[in-house]
Amino acid sequence: MKVNYDKEADVIYIKLGDKEPDGVVEVSEGVNVDTTFENKIVGIEILEASKKMDVETILSYTLELDEKILTAGTA
Repeated sequence: MKVNYDKEADVIYIKLGDKEPDGVVEVSEGVNVDTTFENKIVGIEILEASKKMDVETILSYTLELDEKILTAGTA
């Protein structure tokens, strides 16, 4: 997972994988979810991010995940 913030545009993009999106679904005003043809979520875009969240908070987190947990039960 990678989080990018464009301060000038006030947009956060959360990339959840390496696949390229094939479509987009607007789930809320200014919040878009990028999907593949298989309906897998590959990214989240948040427009006017500083109005919707504390941008500094999301950019300061470090997340460590155990790969065994991530792959358990996947087809």
